[in-house]
Amino acid sequence: MRAAVFVEPGRIEVEDVAIPEIGDGDLLVEVAAASICGTDLRILTHGHFRIPDGTRRVLGHELTGRVVDAGRDVSRFAVGDRVSVAPNVGCGICAMCTRGLNQLCPTYDAFGITWDGGFQEYLRIPASAIERGNVFRVPDTVSDETAALMEPLSCCLHGQRAVSVSPEDSVLIIGAGPIGCFHTVLAKRAGARQVVVANTRQPRLDIAARLGADHVINVGQKDLHAEVMALTDGAGVDVVITCVSKPEVIAASTELAGRRGRINVFSGLGDQARPAIDVNALHYREQVLTGTTGSSVDDYGDVIGIVADGAIDLTPIVSARFDLADIEAAMDHSRSGAGMKSVLTFR
Repeated sequence: MRAAVFVEPGRIEVEDVAIPEIGDGDLLVEVAAASICGTDLRILTHGHFRIPDGTRRVLGHELTGRVVDAGRDVSRFAVGDRVSVAPNVGCGICAMCTRGLNQLCPTYDAFGITWDGGFQEYLRIPASAIERGNVFRVPDTVSDETAALMEPLSCCLHGQRAVSVSPEDSVLIIGAGPIGCFHTVLAKRAGARQVVVANTRQPRLDIAARLGADHVINVGQKDLHAEVMALTDGAGVDVVITCVSKPEVIAASTELAGRRGRINVFSGLGDQARPAIDVNALHYREQVLTGTTGSSVDDYGDVIGIVADGAIDLTPIVSARFDLADIEAAMDHSRSGAGMKSVLTFR
């Protein structure tokens, strides 16, 4: 079978490798679609602390496919089932796992990091992923492309739950890439009374508007603070979600949120300088600043239900499709910011 193998930072190669062998509790899945995440791009560029030097790894944690073989001890899934996976598999016994926060397990395994991921024609799903509830059936109403987007959508749902987006809220989403657009559709679904999206690229803002944003702000042309104050009668928004990895964006979030505003730092900064946070805004305006990473198994299951009932349409977020042989072009497209989400299709 073909697999796109991460060899070392800056190097990924499509190779012919053996189809994975499965154990009694495992599944073998024929991958149908896998989308490219910013994490994949960062691993390709810088490596990952959970991928030791010299380790060859198949990346890709946003995926869906069809079960083609099941170990004799597997009872919950059968050949022919369409499935997708919540990629972070916790140990099941630590303080985080027992609270349902598998994404915060300190000894987690993850597809595309500690295990081979979805940038290959066949994927082994280990028994532990099945046992801990990370494997989900994909409803017939959900396409392969959309199913491959469940992971980032579930991360956005997790982030919005942290700031309790509700119909009473005005919501500012900074960044209109795929993540910002996922946040847009979820905020609209939550009934937010006003959804504002800010970005530097007008084509992406146009997509956010198609997905339901009430107002879009091109920050290359207009002052974000002035526009937000004009839209909120000087009060500031109730919720700010930062989807841009820039220290100055996070630092400015307290100025954009109003009294009792909630701020979710959704995008990390890696090794960039840490932003100076206006603690007085948190104190005197009783703002809440939080961050989220990944999603729980419960979040993942919930977004499958949300998409299956037809409540949201994610098709505008997929802007390019590539064959596995063109993995480098797919990575370049995703890195360029020219489009939105790049998806590898296998059949």
